[in-house]
Amino acid sequence: MNIHEYQAKHLLKKYGVRVPEGRLVGEGAELGERADAAAKEVARETGCKVWVVKAQIHAGGRGKAGGVKVARDLDTVRSAAQEIMGKVLVTPQTGPQGKKVHKVWIEEGSEIAKEFYLGVVVDRALSQVVIMASTEGGMEIEEVAAKTPEKIVKVSIDPVSGYWPFHGRKIAKALGLLPEQTKEAIKFFGGIYRSFIEEDCSLVEINPLILTKGGKLVALDAKINFDDNALFRHPETQAMRDVLEENPLDVEASKHDLSYIALDGNIGCLVNGAGLAMATMDIIKLFGGEPANFLDVGGGASKEKVTEAFKLIVGDKKVKAILVNIFGGIMKCDVIAEGVVAAAKEIGLRLPLVVRLEGTNVERGNQILASSGLKIISANGLGDAAKKVVSVANE
Repeated sequence: MNIHEYQAKHLLKKYGVRVPEGRLVGEGAELGERADAAAKEVARETGCKVWVVKAQIHAGGRGKAGGVKVARDLDTVRSAAQEIMGKVLVTPQTGPQGKKVHKVWIEEGSEIAKEFYLGVVVDRALSQVVIMASTEGGMEIEEVAAKTPEKIVKVSIDPVSGYWPFHGRKIAKALGLLPEQTKEAIKFFGGIYRSFIEEDCSLVEINPLILTKGGKLVALDAKINFDDNALFRHPETQAMRDVLEENPLDVEASKHDLSYIALDGNIGCLVNGAGLAMATMDIIKLFGGEPANFLDVGGGASKEKVTEAFKLIVGDKKVKAILVNIFGGIMKCDVIAEGVVAAAKEIGLRLPLVVRLEGTNVERGNQILASSGLKIISANGLGDAAKKVVSVANE
């Protein structure tokens, strides 16, 4: 799960990480007046005379897309907020459709002396948390890794022993911090590490991390992703979810406990098992087609769950044909067949439907499909199924 920059900063502040003070302004009437009031509050609290108005969307690259503006007076704060709010920002992370801005964050301006990059992730090869740091702040870390990998330092932290001051000193040295700045930096990096561990994050990224002209480290931007499998332990984190930032089909899938990811193709896939779903998408591409989604209904899906999965697929207007690929183990083929028939009749399915069943009760499942009265294309084997669904999708 992702959260907004302002939410990430609130969370980091709880762990003693210094962030710029700011106020959130949402959609609604009298936007200019509310932005003005927010800027005045920030000024009273910090004494700042410069503000930064920032679009809040779940994507990077906002500045280049016109979603971040510096304001040196209140009139500019108001006009910047009005310009950004409701704008559709297109960045490399949003795709061509972009994301609409529903919130803006107005924060104090910072006097920047240096910019750095800092990121915390899990290195699965090492089974350890890794803090990545670079002097190339403000740039995409992938670009730095490709062009100047020597400028990225990685510090591995054993989850048993945890973070120690020597980890922080190593990072501070790599960033070229002075001895008098290192003591604060050790605590700063430790707070970021603690937030990662205690909040069950999958990513904490500060880009840029800045050193102010006064010699203070500040998280000028912040991006935090959480491990979905651990959200049950953090109801306060779940409350930060913003469904306006998510694909409506993804939101609907989560309501029915379906593993669904929308893709750019035109062949809808309904499969049981993540591995089989990946193989199904691969073989569709092998035969020249493009999958429209990853959809795993799970090993014990009910007829009702299959029906909801069909509704998700049909809800994607790009879909021209559907492939149902089921291996019956825990989930029996006849149950899936009943679900397919019920769903097709309930939603009045008009798209070409290719079904490949294999495993437990496969004969009974095929009988149900054959006697349904629906125009279902049966397939013998995964290769045959992929070939047929690509053909009908192209037609």
